[in-house]
Amino acid sequence: MLVRPIAMAIALSIGPAAPIAAQDQAKTTYDPNEKICENLPQIGSRLSKKRICATRSEWEERKRLDREAVEQAQKLIGGPCQTTPSGRNGGPTPC
Repeated sequence: MLVRPIAMAIALSIGPAAPIAAQDQAKTTYDPNEKICENLPQIGSRLSKKRICATRSEWEERKRLDREAVEQAQKLIGGPCQTTPSGRNGGPTPC
């Protein structure tokens, strides 16, 4: 007689799944012009924060530019100009 409780549990779990999926789908579609505000910490202060408001598309563009800047800085590490000692005299390499 274990078949009935298992079948009942499966039926109950399948039933409300459709509305949940519709809610999830509604959350994934978003307006690129929706304004979003974030509190960003100020460098050099533990308490101060700056509130910045921008649209979703502006936040995405900002994150893309930040990511490109980090990648560019990482590519330059170990390039022709180094601040770590190297060479015979122990000083940095000239640029």
